[in-house]
Amino acid sequence: MPADVTAPDFSNDLALALSLADAADQISMDRFGARDLVIETKPDLTPVSDADQAVERTIRNLLSVDRPQDAILGEEFGSTEGRRQWILDPIDGTKNYVRGVPVWATLIALKVDDDIAVGVVSAPALGRRWWAMTGGGAFTTSPGAPAARRINCSLVTSINDASFTYSDAVGWDTRGAEAGLAELLRTTWRQRAYGDFWSHMMVAEGVVDIAAEPVLETYDMAALIPIVQEAGGRITSFAGGSALGGGSALTTNALLHDQVALVLRG
Repeated sequence: MPADVTAPDFSNDLALALSLADAADQISMDRFGARDLVIETKPDLTPVSDADQAVERTIRNLLSVDRPQDAILGEEFGSTEGRRQWILDPIDGTKNYVRGVPVWATLIALKVDDDIAVGVVSAPALGRRWWAMTGGGAFTTSPGAPAARRINCSLVTSINDASFTYSDAVGWDTRGAEAGLAELLRTTWRQRAYGDFWSHMMVAEGVVDIAAEPVLETYDMAALIPIVQEAGGRITSFAGGSALGGGSALTTNALLHDQVALVLRG
């Protein structure tokens, strides 16, 4: 970038995203484990709870006040188009949420033109939150920690020494990657199905080296992208293009990315 061009500052947008996550956490935690939680099945046969809908509705209402000109893409209530678009997954990991498993999170991202400028992943039942903005580094908070800490990916360079995480065995055949999954399960040092957002945040923290999910939507991935990238990692589709529109996500510490991509592509 030329020296006389000032990089965009997304600090105010990040502060807003963090406040939106605070509001979301209050709603989702209040309904987590509730005996009267209402659960329905969407046309794609995935579950949606009244908490998913309440969280997204609340975030949309807050954005209508603070960023009325911005567009929104949400899992539950559709999308509007614009140069600046907020991308929302009110509860990533709804299947966990409705069964009382604490691995779920609200994902909030801001896309400006074709890039994700801000990402927030808030997992209140785990007591964890991760966030990043372009050029500002990636950070996390955890229970008992006095303050946020900056995070970085690992320096592992060999698949044989790498820790690999995924969600489950569903969908790998749609990418022609069943053999790749089997190879990663066989050759990596450790394998665990932490799943969903958590897998990718563990890569960003450097406690896991590879995460992969074969079938994802835009709202599943948008918030993850700046956090992984600002932590020094790479996140792409299985085919190697943008994860945002590629329908799948391969996340690594960057040092392993090309090796793993070759495995997945056979």
